[in-house]
Amino acid sequence: MKKKTLIIIALVSVIVIAGVLALKPFSKKETAVSFNTVKVEKGNISNTVTATGTIQAIKTVNVGTQVSGIILHIYVDFNDHVKQGQLLAKLDETPLRTQLDQSQSSVDQAQSQLHFEEATYNRLKVLYDKKLIAQTDYDQALYNYENAKASLANAKSALDRAKVNLEYATITSPIDGVVLNRAIEEGQTVAASFSTPTLFTIVNDLTQMEVQTSVDEADIGKVKNGQRVEFTVDAYSDLKFEGTVSQVRLQPVTTNNVVTYVVILNAPNPDKKLMPGMTASATIYVEEKTNTLLLSGKAVRFTPDQAYMMKMFAKMKASGSMPKMPAGAPAGTGEMPQNALAGQTMQGVPGAAAMAAMNTDPKTKTVWLTDDKMGIRPNRIKIGIDNGTNVEVLSGLKEGDEVVISTGDKDVKSTAKKTDNGPPGFPF
Repeated sequence: MKKKTLIIIALVSVIVIAGVLALKPFSKKETAVSFNTVKVEKGNISNTVTATGTIQAIKTVNVGTQVSGIILHIYVDFNDHVKQGQLLAKLDETPLRTQLDQSQSSVDQAQSQLHFEEATYNRLKVLYDKKLIAQTDYDQALYNYENAKASLANAKSALDRAKVNLEYATITSPIDGVVLNRAIEEGQTVAASFSTPTLFTIVNDLTQMEVQTSVDEADIGKVKNGQRVEFTVDAYSDLKFEGTVSQVRLQPVTTNNVVTYVVILNAPNPDKKLMPGMTASATIYVEEKTNTLLLSGKAVRFTPDQAYMMKMFAKMKASGSMPKMPAGAPAGTGEMPQNALAGQTMQGVPGAAAMAAMNTDPKTKTVWLTDDKMGIRPNRIKIGIDNGTNVEVLSGLKEGDEVVISTGDKDVKSTAKKTDNGPPGFPF
Protein backbone atom coordinates (compact mmCIF):
# COMPACT_ATOMS: atom_id res chain seq x y z
CA MET A 1 0.00 0.00 0.00
CA LYS A 2 2.78 2.39 0.90
CA LYS A 3 4.47 1.57 -2.36
CA LYS A 4 1.32 2.46 -4.34
CA THR A 5 0.98 5.79 -2.49
CA LEU A 6 4.57 6.73 -3.26
CA ILE A 7 4.03 5.99 -6.96
CA ILE A 8 0.92 8.23 -7.05
CA ILE A 9 2.76 11.11 -5.30
CA ALA A 10 5.66 10.78 -7.76
CA LEU A 11 3.29 10.86 -10.75
CA VAL A 12 1.49 13.95 -9.43
CA SER A 13 4.83 15.71 -8.87
CA VAL A 14 5.94 14.95 -12.42
CA ILE A 15 2.64 16.27 -13.81
CA VAL A 16 2.88 19.51 -11.78
CA ILE A 17 6.47 20.13 -12.88
CA ALA A 18 5.53 19.44 -16.50
CA GLY A 19 2.61 21.86 -16.22
CA VAL A 20 4.84 24.63 -14.87
CA LEU A 21 7.35 24.06 -17.65
CA ALA A 22 4.58 24.05 -20.25
CA LEU A 23 3.01 27.28 -18.98
CA LYS A 24 6.31 29.17 -18.76
CA PRO A 25 6.59 29.97 -22.51
CA PHE A 26 3.03 31.33 -22.43
CA SER A 27 3.54 33.68 -19.50
CA LYS A 28 3.31 37.38 -20.39
CA LYS A 29 6.51 39.39 -20.69
CA GLU A 30 6.78 43.02 -19.70
CA THR A 31 9.54 45.15 -21.15
CA ALA A 32 11.00 47.94 -19.04
CA VAL A 33 12.52 50.67 -21.26
CA SER A 34 15.28 52.94 -19.99
CA PHE A 35 16.14 56.35 -21.43
CA ASN A 36 19.34 58.37 -21.76
CA THR A 37 18.96 62.00 -20.67
CA VAL A 38 20.90 65.24 -20.67
CA LYS A 39 20.55 68.30 -18.47
CA VAL A 40 19.63 71.78 -19.63
CA GLU A 41 22.68 73.94 -18.95
CA LYS A 42 23.81 77.49 -19.50
CA GLY A 43 26.50 78.27 -22.05
CA ASN A 44 27.40 80.02 -25.27
CA ILE A 45 26.00 79.18 -28.71
CA SER A 46 26.62 80.58 -32.17
CA ASN A 47 26.09 80.04 -35.87
CA THR A 48 29.04 80.85 -38.09
CA VAL A 49 30.01 81.30 -41.72
CA THR A 50 33.56 80.52 -42.81
CA ALA A 51 35.44 82.35 -45.53
CA THR A 52 38.97 82.87 -46.77
CA GLY A 53 40.51 86.06 -48.04
CA THR A 54 43.56 88.28 -48.36
CA ILE A 55 44.73 90.91 -45.91
CA GLN A 56 45.17 94.34 -47.43
CA ALA A 57 45.71 97.89 -46.26
CA ILE A 58 42.57 100.02 -46.11
CA LYS A 59 44.06 102.52 -48.54
CA THR A 60 46.71 101.64 -51.11
CA VAL A 61 48.01 104.18 -53.64
CA ASN A 62 50.10 103.35 -56.70
CA VAL A 63 52.31 106.36 -57.40
CA GLY A 64 53.25 106.79 -61.07
CA THR A 65 54.42 109.45 -63.49
CA GLN A 66 52.63 111.25 -66.30
CA VAL A 67 55.80 112.16 -68.17
CA SER A 68 58.53 110.06 -69.70
CA GLY A 69 62.16 110.40 -68.77
CA ILE A 70 65.14 109.02 -66.91
CA ILE A 71 65.00 108.53 -63.13
CA LEU A 72 67.64 110.91 -61.87
CA HIS A 73 67.31 110.47 -58.09
CA ILE A 74 65.33 108.20 -55.68
CA TYR A 75 64.91 109.53 -52.16
CA VAL A 76 62.98 106.72 -50.41
CA ASP A 77 63.23 102.95 -50.12
CA PHE A 78 61.11 99.97 -49.07
CA ASN A 79 59.27 100.31 -45.70
CA ASP A 80 60.15 104.01 -45.37
CA HIS A 81 57.54 106.17 -43.63
CA VAL A 82 56.61 109.17 -45.74
CA LYS A 83 54.47 112.28 -45.32
CA GLN A 84 52.07 113.81 -47.80
CA GLY A 85 54.03 115.99 -50.26
CA GLN A 86 57.38 114.40 -49.40
CA LEU A 87 59.81 114.04 -52.32
CA LEU A 88 60.05 110.44 -53.51
CA ALA A 89 61.99 110.64 -56.78
CA LYS A 90 63.06 113.07 -59.47
CA LEU A 91 63.21 112.66 -63.25
CA ASP A 92 65.77 114.30 -65.50
CA GLU A 93 64.28 117.77 -66.22
CA THR A 94 66.52 118.70 -69.18
CA PRO A 95 64.12 117.78 -72.00
CA LEU A 96 61.18 119.19 -70.08
CA ARG A 97 62.90 122.52 -69.51
CA THR A 98 63.80 122.66 -73.21
CA GLN A 99 60.15 122.14 -74.06
CA LEU A 100 59.23 124.88 -71.59
CA ASP A 101 61.64 127.32 -73.25
CA GLN A 102 60.18 126.49 -76.66
CA SER A 103 56.69 127.11 -75.37
CA GLN A 104 57.80 130.45 -73.93
CA SER A 105 59.27 131.47 -77.29
CA SER A 106 56.02 130.55 -79.00
CA VAL A 107 54.15 132.77 -76.59
CA ASP A 108 56.49 135.71 -77.27
CA GLN A 109 56.14 135.23 -81.01
CA ALA A 110 52.36 135.05 -80.77
CA GLN A 111 52.34 138.18 -78.65
CA SER A 112 54.34 140.14 -81.26
CA GLN A 113 52.10 138.92 -84.05
CA LEU A 114 49.05 140.02 -82.08
CA HIS A 115 50.46 143.52 -81.60
CA PHE A 116 51.13 143.85 -85.33
CA GLU A 117 47.70 142.58 -86.36
CA GLU A 118 46.03 144.79 -83.80
CA ALA A 119 47.78 147.93 -85.12
CA THR A 120 46.91 147.01 -88.69
CA TYR A 121 43.28 146.43 -87.80
CA ASN A 122 42.97 149.76 -85.97
CA ARG A 123 44.37 151.73 -88.99
CA LEU A 124 42.13 150.00 -91.50
CA LYS A 125 39.10 150.41 -89.26
CA VAL A 126 39.49 154.22 -89.35
CA LEU A 127 39.72 154.15 -93.13
CA TYR A 128 36.78 151.77 -93.39
CA ASP A 129 34.63 154.02 -91.21
CA LYS A 130 35.37 156.86 -93.70
CA LYS A 131 34.56 154.49 -96.58
CA LEU A 132 38.03 154.89 -98.03
CA ILE A 133 38.81 151.14 -98.31
CA ALA A 134 36.85 148.16 -99.55
CA GLN A 135 34.92 145.79 -97.29
CA THR A 136 37.24 142.95 -98.27
CA ASP A 137 40.33 144.72 -96.92
CA TYR A 138 38.60 145.44 -93.62
CA ASP A 139 37.39 141.85 -93.23
CA GLN A 140 40.89 140.51 -93.88
CA ALA A 141 42.39 142.79 -91.23
CA LEU A 142 39.73 141.74 -88.70
CA TYR A 143 40.37 138.05 -89.46
CA ASN A 144 44.14 138.44 -89.00
CA TYR A 145 43.59 140.22 -85.70
CA GLU A 146 41.24 137.57 -84.27
CA ASN A 147 43.51 134.80 -85.51
CA ALA A 148 46.48 136.38 -83.75
CA LYS A 149 44.57 136.47 -80.46
CA ALA A 150 43.72 132.78 -80.80
CA SER A 151 47.34 131.90 -81.60
CA LEU A 152 48.49 133.72 -78.47
CA ALA A 153 45.96 131.84 -76.31
CA ASN A 154 47.09 128.53 -77.83
CA ALA A 155 50.74 129.35 -77.17
CA LYS A 156 49.98 130.24 -73.56
CA SER A 157 48.17 126.91 -73.10
CA ALA A 158 51.22 125.06 -74.45
CA LEU A 159 53.37 127.02 -72.02
CA ASP A 160 51.15 126.07 -69.08
CA ARG A 161 51.26 122.40 -70.15
CA ALA A 162 55.05 122.53 -70.30
CA LYS A 163 55.18 124.00 -66.79
CA VAL A 164 52.93 121.21 -65.48
CA ASN A 165 55.04 118.54 -67.16
CA LEU A 166 58.11 120.03 -65.53
CA GLU A 167 56.37 119.78 -62.15
CA TYR A 168 55.50 116.14 -62.91
CA ALA A 169 59.22 115.40 -63.05
CA THR A 170 59.20 115.75 -59.27
CA ILE A 171 57.44 112.68 -57.73
CA THR A 172 55.91 113.36 -54.29
CA SER A 173 53.84 111.26 -51.90
CA PRO A 174 50.07 111.81 -52.16
CA ILE A 175 49.37 110.46 -48.63
CA ASP A 176 50.95 109.79 -45.28
CA GLY A 177 52.01 106.16 -45.15
CA VAL A 178 54.61 103.49 -45.70
CA VAL A 179 56.41 102.63 -48.94
CA LEU A 180 55.27 99.09 -49.65
CA ASN A 181 57.01 98.71 -53.00
CA ARG A 182 59.61 100.54 -55.10
CA ALA A 183 59.53 99.44 -58.74
CA ILE A 184 62.31 101.63 -60.17
CA GLU A 185 66.04 102.21 -59.93
CA GLU A 186 68.13 105.31 -60.56
CA GLY A 187 69.03 105.67 -64.23
CA GLN A 188 66.00 103.68 -65.38
CA THR A 189 63.94 105.14 -68.22
CA VAL A 190 60.17 105.27 -67.73
CA ALA A 191 57.77 105.74 -70.63
CA ALA A 192 54.33 107.20 -70.01
CA SER A 193 53.12 107.18 -73.60
CA PHE A 194 50.26 104.66 -73.35
CA SER A 195 49.84 103.94 -69.61
CA THR A 196 51.08 105.36 -66.34
CA PRO A 197 53.95 103.24 -64.99
CA THR A 198 53.85 102.48 -61.26
CA LEU A 199 56.93 103.76 -59.46
CA PHE A 200 55.94 103.31 -55.80
CA THR A 201 53.16 101.58 -53.85
CA ILE A 202 52.23 103.37 -50.63
CA VAL A 203 49.82 102.16 -47.94
CA ASN A 204 48.34 104.66 -45.56
CA ASP A 205 48.26 102.88 -42.16
CA LEU A 206 49.42 99.39 -41.24
CA THR A 207 47.73 99.55 -37.82
CA GLN A 208 44.33 99.33 -39.53
CA MET A 209 43.98 96.54 -42.07
CA GLU A 210 41.10 94.86 -43.89
CA VAL A 211 40.42 91.34 -45.10
CA GLN A 212 38.78 90.89 -48.50
CA THR A 213 36.97 87.56 -48.22
CA SER A 214 34.80 85.58 -50.63
CA VAL A 215 31.51 84.27 -49.19
CA ASP A 216 29.42 81.68 -51.01
CA GLU A 217 26.01 82.74 -52.29
CA ALA A 218 24.34 80.19 -50.01
CA ASP A 219 25.69 82.00 -46.92
CA ILE A 220 25.73 85.64 -48.01
CA GLY A 221 22.15 86.25 -46.81
CA LYS A 222 23.25 85.64 -43.21
CA VAL A 223 26.15 88.12 -43.26
CA LYS A 224 25.43 91.66 -42.02
CA ASN A 225 27.50 94.73 -41.20
CA GLY A 226 28.82 94.85 -37.66
CA GLN A 227 28.96 91.08 -37.05
CA ARG A 228 31.91 89.83 -35.02
CA VAL A 229 34.72 88.04 -36.85
CA GLU A 230 37.64 85.87 -35.80
CA PHE A 231 40.40 84.94 -38.24
CA THR A 232 43.78 83.29 -38.31
CA VAL A 233 46.83 83.53 -40.56
CA ASP A 234 49.46 80.88 -41.24
CA ALA A 235 52.24 83.08 -39.87
CA TYR A 236 50.66 83.05 -36.38
CA SER A 237 48.67 79.81 -36.27
CA ASP A 238 48.36 79.98 -32.47
CA LEU A 239 46.81 83.48 -32.49
CA LYS A 240 43.26 84.56 -33.23
CA PHE A 241 42.67 88.05 -34.56
CA GLU A 242 39.32 89.79 -34.15
CA GLY A 243 37.44 92.23 -36.33
CA THR A 244 33.99 93.10 -37.66
CA VAL A 245 32.15 92.98 -40.96
CA SER A 246 32.44 96.47 -42.48
CA GLN A 247 31.00 95.98 -45.98
CA VAL A 248 29.03 93.43 -48.00
CA ARG A 249 29.56 94.20 -51.69
CA LEU A 250 26.69 93.61 -54.11
CA GLN A 251 28.82 92.81 -57.15
CA PRO A 252 28.83 89.01 -57.71
CA VAL A 253 32.03 87.18 -58.63
CA THR A 254 31.53 84.07 -60.80
CA THR A 255 34.36 81.55 -61.04
CA ASN A 256 33.74 78.18 -62.72
CA ASN A 257 29.97 78.67 -62.29
CA VAL A 258 30.43 79.29 -58.55
CA VAL A 259 28.99 82.61 -57.39
CA THR A 260 30.59 84.39 -54.45
CA TYR A 261 30.39 87.87 -52.96
CA VAL A 262 33.18 90.02 -51.55
CA VAL A 263 32.83 90.76 -47.83
CA ILE A 264 35.22 93.30 -46.28
CA LEU A 265 36.32 92.65 -42.70
CA ASN A 266 37.84 95.30 -40.46
CA ALA A 267 41.08 94.05 -38.90
CA PRO A 268 42.77 96.21 -36.23
CA ASN A 269 46.52 95.63 -36.30
CA PRO A 270 48.08 97.58 -33.42
CA ASP A 271 51.10 95.24 -33.19
CA LYS A 272 51.60 95.31 -36.98
CA LYS A 273 51.77 91.53 -37.09
CA LEU A 274 49.40 91.38 -40.04
CA MET A 275 51.05 92.14 -43.36
CA PRO A 276 49.48 92.91 -46.75
CA GLY A 277 48.99 89.80 -48.85
CA MET A 278 48.62 87.29 -46.01
CA THR A 279 45.90 84.66 -46.43
CA ALA A 280 43.30 84.74 -43.66
CA SER A 281 40.80 82.04 -42.66
CA ALA A 282 37.86 83.90 -41.16
CA THR A 283 34.88 82.81 -39.06
CA ILE A 284 31.93 85.21 -39.18
CA TYR A 285 29.54 84.92 -36.21
CA VAL A 286 26.16 85.48 -37.86
CA GLU A 287 24.26 84.53 -34.68
CA GLU A 288 25.65 84.51 -31.17
CA LYS A 289 24.35 84.27 -27.60
CA THR A 290 26.30 84.04 -24.35
CA ASN A 291 25.21 82.58 -20.99
CA THR A 292 21.93 81.24 -22.34
CA LEU A 293 20.04 77.98 -21.77
CA LEU A 294 21.36 75.23 -24.03
CA LEU A 295 19.99 71.81 -24.91
CA SER A 296 21.50 69.04 -26.99
CA GLY A 297 20.08 68.88 -30.51
CA LYS A 298 19.51 65.13 -29.98
CA ALA A 299 16.73 65.96 -27.53
CA VAL A 300 14.84 67.96 -30.17
CA ARG A 301 15.18 65.17 -32.73
CA PHE A 302 14.23 62.31 -30.36
CA THR A 303 10.84 60.58 -30.62
CA PRO A 304 9.94 57.36 -28.72
CA ASP A 305 9.08 54.29 -30.76
CA GLN A 306 5.46 53.77 -31.82
CA ALA A 307 4.69 50.97 -29.35
CA TYR A 308 5.88 52.99 -26.37
CA MET A 309 3.95 56.06 -27.50
CA MET A 310 0.77 54.00 -27.87
CA LYS A 311 1.11 52.70 -24.34
CA MET A 312 1.98 56.13 -22.91
CA PHE A 313 -0.88 57.97 -24.63
CA ALA A 314 -3.32 55.26 -23.56
CA LYS A 315 -2.34 55.97 -19.95
CA MET A 316 -2.65 59.72 -20.54
CA LYS A 317 -6.08 59.29 -22.07
CA ALA A 318 -7.21 57.08 -19.22
CA SER A 319 -6.05 59.65 -16.68
CA GLY A 320 -7.63 62.55 -18.61
CA SER A 321 -4.28 64.31 -19.15
CA MET A 322 -4.15 64.26 -22.97
CA PRO A 323 -2.15 67.26 -24.32
CA LYS A 324 -4.06 70.06 -26.01
CA MET A 325 -3.54 70.89 -29.66
CA PRO A 326 -1.95 74.30 -30.35
CA ALA A 327 -3.90 77.19 -31.81
CA GLY A 328 -4.51 76.72 -35.51
CA ALA A 329 -4.21 72.93 -35.42
CA PRO A 330 -6.99 71.00 -37.20
CA ALA A 331 -8.96 69.93 -34.15
CA GLY A 332 -12.51 70.99 -33.42
CA THR A 333 -12.50 70.50 -29.67
CA GLY A 334 -8.97 71.64 -28.97
CA GLU A 335 -7.93 68.11 -27.97
CA MET A 336 -6.29 65.48 -30.09
CA PRO A 337 -8.94 64.27 -32.54
CA GLN A 338 -9.84 60.65 -33.03
CA ASN A 339 -8.18 59.13 -36.12
CA ALA A 340 -7.36 62.61 -37.48
CA LEU A 341 -3.58 62.68 -37.25
CA ALA A 342 -1.12 61.02 -39.55
CA GLY A 343 0.77 58.14 -37.98
CA GLN A 344 -2.11 57.13 -35.69
CA THR A 345 -2.25 53.38 -35.12
CA MET A 346 -5.05 53.10 -32.59
CA GLN A 347 -7.99 55.31 -31.76
CA GLY A 348 -6.96 58.41 -29.88
CA VAL A 349 -3.28 57.49 -29.74
CA PRO A 350 -1.07 59.65 -32.02
CA GLY A 351 2.23 58.58 -33.45
CA ALA A 352 5.41 60.48 -34.34
CA ALA A 353 3.79 62.36 -37.22
CA ALA A 354 0.99 63.46 -34.90
CA MET A 355 3.47 64.89 -32.40
CA ALA A 356 5.17 66.77 -35.24
CA ALA A 357 1.82 68.16 -36.34
CA MET A 358 1.40 69.73 -32.90
CA ASN A 359 4.38 72.02 -33.67
CA THR A 360 2.90 74.49 -36.14
CA ASP A 361 5.66 77.03 -35.37
CA PRO A 362 9.11 76.00 -36.71
CA LYS A 363 10.63 77.46 -33.56
CA THR A 364 8.35 75.32 -31.37
CA LYS A 365 9.65 71.81 -30.68
CA THR A 366 8.53 68.83 -28.62
CA VAL A 367 10.98 67.29 -26.20
CA TRP A 368 10.51 64.49 -23.69
CA LEU A 369 11.04 64.81 -19.96
CA THR A 370 11.39 62.01 -17.44
CA ASP A 371 8.21 61.33 -15.46
CA ASP A 372 7.75 59.18 -12.33
CA LYS A 373 4.32 57.90 -13.34
CA MET A 374 4.54 57.39 -17.10
CA GLY A 375 8.31 57.15 -17.57
CA ILE A 376 8.50 60.13 -19.94
CA ARG A 377 6.11 62.86 -21.01
CA PRO A 378 6.10 65.35 -23.93
CA ASN A 379 6.89 69.01 -23.34
CA ARG A 380 6.81 71.82 -25.87
CA ILE A 381 9.59 74.40 -25.90
CA LYS A 382 10.53 77.53 -27.85
CA ILE A 383 14.00 77.51 -29.37
CA GLY A 384 16.28 80.21 -30.72
CA ILE A 385 19.67 79.58 -32.28
CA ASP A 386 20.22 76.08 -33.66
CA ASN A 387 23.77 75.23 -34.69
CA GLY A 388 23.13 71.56 -35.41
CA THR A 389 24.76 70.35 -32.21
CA ASN A 390 22.93 72.40 -29.58
CA VAL A 391 19.85 74.60 -29.52
CA GLU A 392 19.06 77.69 -27.50
CA VAL A 393 16.04 77.28 -25.21
CA LEU A 394 13.92 80.44 -25.00
CA SER A 395 11.05 79.02 -22.95
CA GLY A 396 9.56 75.74 -21.73
CA LEU A 397 12.57 74.47 -19.76
CA LYS A 398 14.72 75.60 -16.90
CA GLU A 399 18.32 74.95 -15.97
CA GLY A 400 18.85 71.43 -14.65
CA ASP A 401 15.84 69.79 -16.32
CA GLU A 402 16.45 66.21 -17.49
CA VAL A 403 15.55 65.79 -21.17
CA VAL A 404 15.52 62.47 -23.02
CA ILE A 405 17.92 62.12 -25.96
CA SER A 406 17.73 58.39 -26.74
CA THR A 407 16.36 55.02 -25.68
CA GLY A 408 18.69 53.01 -23.44
CA ASP A 409 19.17 49.24 -23.16
CA LYS A 410 15.98 47.16 -22.84
CA ASP A 411 15.73 44.84 -19.82
CA VAL A 412 13.25 42.05 -20.40
CA LYS A 413 11.58 41.07 -17.16
CA SER A 414 9.46 37.93 -17.33
CA THR A 415 6.69 37.78 -14.79
CA ALA A 416 4.81 34.47 -14.59
CA LYS A 417 1.10 35.13 -14.68
CA LYS A 418 -1.60 32.53 -14.73
CA THR A 419 -3.22 32.39 -18.10
CA ASP A 420 -6.92 31.85 -18.66
CA ASN A 421 -6.30 28.78 -20.81
CA GLY A 422 -3.37 26.44 -20.83
CA PRO A 423 -1.77 24.87 -23.88
CA PRO A 424 -3.74 22.29 -25.85
CA GLY A 425 -3.65 18.87 -24.24
CA PHE A 426 -2.76 20.24 -20.78
CA PRO A 427 -4.52 17.84 -18.36
CA PHE A 428 -5.54 20.42 -15.70
